[in-house]
Formats: sequence, C-alpha cells, structure tokens
Amino acid sequence: MLEVLAPATATDAELAPLIEKLKARVLRRVTRRKTADDAALARRAAELNRQIFNGRLRWTEIRYVTNQQHRFGSCTPATGVIRISQRVAAMPSWVRDYVIVHELAHLLEPNHGPRFWKLVNRYGRAERARGYLICLGLETETEAEDAAAADVEATE
Repeated sequence: MLEVLAPATATDAELAPLIEKLKARVLRRVTRRKTADDAALARRAAELNRQIFNGRLRWTEIRYVTNQQHRFGSCTPATGVIRISQRVAAMPSWVRDYVIVHELAHLLEPNHGPRFWKLVNRYGRAERARGYLICLGLETETEAEDAAAADVEATE
C-alpha cells in the first residue's frame, strides 16, 4: 500500500500524475531490491566458475553494491572480493552472467590484456552482452574492440 500525504488544497487532477510517477518509482526500487539477491549471485558465480573456468577460481566475496554508477563491476584479485553494480541485477540474465564472468576472469588476469579477453570470450554471449552494455554506456567500444581482437587471435 502506498500512502501519499498532500496539502488539502491540492486537487485530485493535480495529484494523479504525481502519484502515478511516485508509484512507478517505488515499484522500480522494490523490483531492484528483489532481484539484487547476493546469495543467488554467489550461486550463479559458482555455476559459471564450473562451466567456464573448470571450477578452479576462488574468491572470498561476491555481492551487489549500490555505489558503482559508472562501472558494472569490480574485482580486487589480491583479496578475492568481487562487487557487482546493483543495476546489473535488473538486466537480462545473459548480461548479468557476462559481468560475472568478466569479474571472475580478473582473478586470473588483473588487467584487460589479450589473455584476459580470451578468458572472458569463453562465455558464449560475451559479444552480445558487450553490445548491450555499450548501448547503456557501461562499456567502451575500445574494450569491445580489444575483446574482439583477442577473439580473432584465439581462432588463428
């Protein structure tokens, strides 16, 4: 239930669009909270580790965070801590999986060099997910070009 307090002088006609806008905003926040489940994120990371990295990666923590506005995730290889932007939780699952794989790959390769991109490109929808993130402004076209170049080197 949503309760809105307004001045007694406000008319229903004035309040209706404001209430609809507020209701939509509240629903978006609730949806984000429901989808940003750290336990589910950890389970999915473990599954992707098995599928793509043969289960050899180890990390100490993986969780959603709200303070990453310009990146989709981060990994600190020295401590094994992986953080995923909460915004990713509301994205398609294949994009979320790409972000997880990207951050897991940093446990083996801390930079964005060719070896790193070869690891990330093991994920079958990597190129598609990069395109999605480029459209949102969360990944640069330069990163996508580097990834594509690493993919070409791997097939030669």
